[in-house]
Formats: sequence, C-alpha cells, structure tokens
Amino acid sequence: MSVPDQAGGAPQPIEGELKAGGLRFAIVVSRFNSFITERLLAGALDALNRSGAARGSIDIIRIPGAWEFPITVNAAIARNRYDAIICLGAVIRGDTPHFDYVAGQAATGIAQASLKSGIPVAFGVLTTNTVEQAIDRAGAKAGNKGFDAAMTAIEMANLLRKLQAQN
Repeated sequence: MSVPDQAGGAPQPIEGELKAGGLRFAIVVSRFNSFITERLLAGALDALNRSGAARGSIDIIRIPGAWEFPITVNAAIARNRYDAIICLGAVIRGDTPHFDYVAGQAATGIAQASLKSGIPVAFGVLTTNTVEQAIDRAGAKAGNKGFDAAMTAIEMANLLRKLQAQN
C-alpha cells in the first residue's frame, strides 16, 4: 500500500531504467576459471547489446584473478570515463581457506571502490562450492549471472544519473 504524498497522490518512485544508450561501461573479467568467466562475459555483453549500448561504449579489462579486482576497479574509476563497472569472475571453493580470503577481499575491495567513487560497480563474481554450481550460474540452470550483473550496472547508472540531476 502506498502512502499518499502531500498533494494527495501516491509517491512516485525514483528508479533506474534498463537502457544502456549513452552510457559507458568497463567490464573487468578474471582469466582464472576462464571456462566460466567467458560465459559470464558473453552474458554481460548480450545484456548490454540488448539494452542499447553503443559500439565503442564498452571496454573489456582482463585480469589474472579475483584478487586483482579492487586495484583494477580503482584504476578504471580513475580514468573518469565509465558510468558503471561490471566485475566478472569465479572463485570456487577448494580444500584450503584460500577461497575465503580471495572471495572476501575481492568483495570488500569492490564495494569500497564503488562507495568511495560513487560509480556503481556490479558484482558478477561467482562464489561457489563446486564447479557444477559455477556452470549453472554461468548460463545453465540458474541463468547467467554475467547478464544479471550487466542489467544491474545499467539500472544503477541510470538511477544515479536521476538522483544527481535532482540535486
């Protein structure tokens, strides 16, 4: 149920649109587990193209692994050319605690970069227990999380533009 605004009508939500036209994107994609991340990248590019992203409005930045996301995202932000950044990777649990350190620090660093800069950074980094779970999230049973991350980036870039325009 909506609460009426002062004029007596329902409040109007402020929402981002799913239109990529006029926006610039960086996709930071990990080469580690590339059989998964290449599927995520294909999904992200599909989402951007379907949403009207112009040719030349997408830069793909390849990194060795998830540990390198924070420094790379910060460097991309420093270029002052992107409306949103999309991070794509796959960290799959192994027999050691390495997974916890890499996944946790990647997520924390990505979030900090986004908060500090005010640039939306979509988190399309899979953190799974098994290879099968990663495959499912990269275009099989659970959809394509790369596609989902790109749609989030588009929506958030548009939402932040609207919020900034209202200042």
